[in-house]
Amino acid sequence: MSEALMRVAEAAVTPLMPADVLDLFDPLRKGADLRARVVAVQPETADAATLLLKPGKDWRGHVPGQFLRLGVDVDGVRHWRAYSLTHGPRRDGLISVTVKAVPDGVVSPYLVHGLRPGALVHLEQADGEFVLPPEGGKHLFVTAGSGITPVIGMLRNLFPATDAGVLRPGRSAEHDIVVLHLAPSRPETIFARDLAALAEAGAVRLISHYDDEHGLFDLARLTELVPDLAERGTFACGPAGLLDALETHHEALGLPLTTERFRASFVGVDAGEGGEVVFDRSGVSIEADGATSLLDAGEAAGVLMPSGCRMGICFGCVVPLREGAVRDLRNGAVTVATPGETAAGGVPIQTCISAAAGRCEIDL
Repeated sequence: MSEALMRVAEAAVTPLMPADVLDLFDPLRKGADLRARVVAVQPETADAATLLLKPGKDWRGHVPGQFLRLGVDVDGVRHWRAYSLTHGPRRDGLISVTVKAVPDGVVSPYLVHGLRPGALVHLEQADGEFVLPPEGGKHLFVTAGSGITPVIGMLRNLFPATDAGVLRPGRSAEHDIVVLHLAPSRPETIFARDLAALAEAGAVRLISHYDDEHGLFDLARLTELVPDLAERGTFACGPAGLLDALETHHEALGLPLTTERFRASFVGVDAGEGGEVVFDRSGVSIEADGATSLLDAGEAAGVLMPSGCRMGICFGCVVPLREGAVRDLRNGAVTVATPGETAAGGVPIQTCISAAAGRCEIDL
């Protein structure tokens, strides 16, 4: 669109931006903020579900085993969480993540039990190094609970399931895989049918351990269960306690280990009215009330702030929110950034229409 046409469009939709109007008709278009439309919510267990998503046109794809950060608004607050992709690339272009509801959680129970097809969620591009070497080899996967999610993405890519059964295409020929999966019980095992089908087809050797039947797993049994352990590269995903014990075990034996760590629980930001504002790189920290914009508060403290229209229209004041919570002064919506969950670059916010909703750090 030419500059003249853009000015006409901006004038026609003020106080909105043309992009705001386009979002109503084509939110997944190229050039828009990256989002996805929920195609289906498929129950896996009583407290876990797979979200089938149609990503926006700027989605760059992923390597099986990687994760994405998903943003969703719950009670007026945008939260971000990281979830592993549970499929390899699909012909229909859809992607999927599997979520286990955390007791007393804010986001995961909503995704599992409250999200409906047609809803829009926010996305970041895929990330992560928990992926199989393309040249193949002998591998051991040790997973527990929802730690199976990145592994099932790898396995589905290597051994696609069809109506005729599990396929073993050429790309899987160089991979020799053992899966040790730990779960509290059989009914609580996510992807139990998928793992069983892979084992029955001879694609993997499956070792299932259920705490209610076998007691807590003893790592001292690992070499007994996997006699050629020393010949395998181990990939592990699950609770921190299991991964810590595996790291100690493998380090003592001089064996390679690749891990993927997820938070077992999440403590959200308690959004309030006002709070400490830290302006990264400037070294300035101030106390701001909940009615003063971050732009005005920063300038009053002598911080050089980018700005433009000062009305929330031109986006000349956009900066990354690294950590904490801010409230939109126009509608009260709260945006939250959490290290480890939010993208490394932070969440873009407009300082001219955002105020502190608790302690927050912004990058200038």
